Amino acid sequence: MEIFAHLGTAVLLLSFGSVIPAFAQQEQAKPEEKPAQQHAQQQPQQHAQQPQAQPQQHAQQPQAQQQNQQKAQQQQAQQHNQQSQQQNQQKQQAAQQHNQQAQQQNQQKQQAAQQQNQQKAQQQQAQQHNQQAQQQNQQKQQAAQQQNQQKAQQQQAQQHNQQAQQQQHAQQAQQAQHQNQQNQQHQQQAQHSPEQQHAQQAAWQNHQSQNWNSDHRTWQQRGGYHGYRIPDNRYNGYFGPNYGFVIYNQPYMVVGGFPRFQYNGFWFSVVDPWPNTWANNWYQTDDVYIVYQDNGYYMYNQRYPGVGIAISVSM
Repeated sequence: MEIFAHLGTAVLLLSFGSVIPAFAQQEQAKPEEKPAQQHAQQQPQQHAQQPQAQPQQHAQQPQAQQQNQQKAQQQQAQQHNQQSQQQNQQKQQAAQQHNQQAQQQNQQKQQAAQQQNQQKAQQQQAQQHNQQAQQQNQQKQQAAQQQNQQKAQQQQAQQHNQQAQQQQHAQQAQQAQHQNQQNQQHQQQAQHSPEQQHAQQAAWQNHQSQNWNSDHRTWQQRGGYHGYRIPDNRYNGYFGPNYGFVIYNQPYMVVGGFPRFQYNGFWFSVVDPWPNTWANNWYQTDDVYIVYQDNGYYMYNQRYPGVGIAISVSM
């Protein structure tokens, strides 16, 4: 049986070697008939090679398994790589989203900060505008006050000038009256009789003080002045250091042993004695004046300043 098998194989090989060139030519000419011829030729070959293919298949099975395992490992590796790539992509997307959200938040914060800054700037501008308006109003008010003050000062100056003019006129009138009174007094002096002159001299001599510092008393020491008060308009016009007169030229009388004289419509009684340092005829020659000070009336001699004699006023 083996002999027949070998012979059949050799025959087949020889026939296959002669047939291949013709088959190739036919295959080029008729490509559609190639599968059928190949099938017809392969059948005896497969039957002849089956005993030889079986041990090869048994030898190729471990290799196929290894290949399959390698393929499976490669597929697993590819899947793992794909999964890691997907995870990386997801992480990158998440990071991008996070960055985008952070950027949006930062932009929103920046916008909010810009809005706040703009609002602050607007508020500051409004405050500055209000301050400027207030300053302008204050300046206007100050200017108006200054104008009013200037007007008031001008009015005061005008009033002062008017008052000064009025006072000058009044003083001139008073001086004229005083001059007239003096002229009248000189005329009256010429009319004094020798008896009246002697009586006046005796009264003044009896009213002289030997120690004026102990005999003199102020109105405060006397308990205050309780006599008549000269009206201010009369006092300002006819009394004071600027209005001197001579007692001897005035109407005169003695009441209760005290000398009494009349001046400008008022009677004056001499309460204090006069100092012995004065001249004996001072009432005939010296100018005296009357002032109101320390809540009482006093008579001063212009020749002996600083010595005030207490006097009382009556109508």
